[in-house]
Amino acid sequence: MIAYEFYCLNSKGQSEIIGVLPERRKHPERLTEDSVAHWGEEFFRNNLNVKDIFFIQVTIDDKTGRISRPTPLSIPPKGISK
Repeated sequence: MIAYEFYCLNSKGQSEIIGVLPERRKHPERLTEDSVAHWGEEFFRNNLNVKDIFFIQVTIDDKTGRISRPTPLSIPPKGISK
């Protein structure tokens, strides 16, 4: 299953995970980076500056629950701000 890990930059500029949202769309052609960013903004914006939120796409094994992340995990943060 595809999911998205959302992170927030703390006051020291370090990233902290704030949540994981699974992809549930029935029509994957509607999936865009902007649509995921907007979804995260709507879900996580309470008490957070949306400019400090970013995400990475991960894969969760349906049987084990194990999360596979991109290698290396050095993806530059992409803000959710529009």
